[in-house]
Amino acid sequence: MPIHTPDWVKQAVFYQIFLDRFAKSRSPSTGILLEGWDAPPTLQGYKGGDLWGVIEQLDYIQDLGFTAVYFTPIFQATCNHRYHTHDYYQVDPLLGGNESLYRLLEAAHGRGMKVVLDGVFNHVGRGFFFFNDILENGSYSPWLDWFKIEAWPLSAYDGDRPANYKGWFDNRALPELNHTNPAVREYIMRVAEHWIRVGIDGWRLDVPFCIDEPGFWQEFRDRVKAINPNAYIVGEIWRDARKWLDGTQFDGVMNYRFAGATIAFTGGDRVIAEHAQGRNYDPHPAIDAAAYADKIQLLLHAHAWDIQLTQLNLLASHDTARLLTIVGGDVETVKLANLLMMTFPGAPSVYYGDEVGLEGALDPDSRRSFPAREQWNSEILSCHRQLIALRHSRLSLRVGEYRLLGAEEQVYVFARIWQDEVLIVAVNAGDTLGKIDLESVGTRLNAQPKQILYSTDEDEAIEVTWTIDNLFLGIPARTGIVLE
Repeated sequence: MPIHTPDWVKQAVFYQIFLDRFAKSRSPSTGILLEGWDAPPTLQGYKGGDLWGVIEQLDYIQDLGFTAVYFTPIFQATCNHRYHTHDYYQVDPLLGGNESLYRLLEAAHGRGMKVVLDGVFNHVGRGFFFFNDILENGSYSPWLDWFKIEAWPLSAYDGDRPANYKGWFDNRALPELNHTNPAVREYIMRVAEHWIRVGIDGWRLDVPFCIDEPGFWQEFRDRVKAINPNAYIVGEIWRDARKWLDGTQFDGVMNYRFAGATIAFTGGDRVIAEHAQGRNYDPHPAIDAAAYADKIQLLLHAHAWDIQLTQLNLLASHDTARLLTIVGGDVETVKLANLLMMTFPGAPSVYYGDEVGLEGALDPDSRRSFPAREQWNSEILSCHRQLIALRHSRLSLRVGEYRLLGAEEQVYVFARIWQDEVLIVAVNAGDTLGKIDLESVGTRLNAQPKQILYSTDEDEAIEVTWTIDNLFLGIPARTGIVLE
């Protein structure tokens, strides 16, 4: 059976927004107690970012070249990250309510931009109506079979007593839904269908590996795609995703395997291990170019090409420390890693604020408020702007073949090829001049490098020597280039 994935994703560059921390609208709700915008983030405090604020910042987002936005959860919940869902049919009032989403969709679609929402369908919050009814009525509740009740009485808040129901990772604040119940399954399918009909362009699925009911995700795909065949379905899978990327379930996954390998290569010994504790994507220990090539080739051969082109590639998210912090503030690592991401098959995704050098350790610190303009790192911003523009300008970088050309010590070289368009990307992650001799590359590519389209350091001279069957590159330390 042929695999079909949405063509628009193959052309997209995503911007991931944690709504409470990105932008407060100019006319926010009054009478609400909020943390100071610039104060360090806390686990439970609210900063007041909302969807109206995003609408006001669409010029900024679009000007940088982003064509799609992925929001962490927006539905009514009692937490700033909103993974504790209370009502799947109501946008949280602190975010602006349903009206704000309708207006955002209208504004984004009017600009040709797409909007993907976070679907948290494995668990809910304690205030979810069906679970709350059980807390109020105990064994008399009609909704008992919607959850995994183990014994009585339930203890939803007192940690000194057993919860007596299944919570996600034993967290009593997150009661797990019982997906073997047909009514629960149908409820989730109708939620997914509802918001697709409203006009969202896809779902990012939270911890989908926790829902192992046979046929569940196949039915989810069929019902979503029946309404919008071009809807994007992307799962949060941190490790081997082949089970979910067979063409019958997801279009792609959040590509943490790419992130881990890319950070380990470009960051090397600069990576601070404590900023990756408990995170399953291996940004350390350091690896050389050959090891990086092995990891990338495994990724590229794991899935059908149409799936490769709709993977969601990233370097950081709300669940990781920010890249600049992971590598101890080393700007060159940020530039090299972004060069590799923006030239890799699949849709790049930038976590809000990373494009201006926002720092942050693990949650909640990685969820800092978007900084004022005077705090922006102009060098990192320029890097993002140039690389996104380059990706949009070259079809080879979006859908072209990815061909490894060489990997020696800390120098990694590959080509992106689309018909007669050939781009060569070379990265030297080492601390000294990197030299690589790519024998027979001329015969394989039949293309002579003409100009450097991009360099992470424009002041450094790049040595390029070409013969009919050889390409020699001399690349300064901590530098990456794109040759046309």
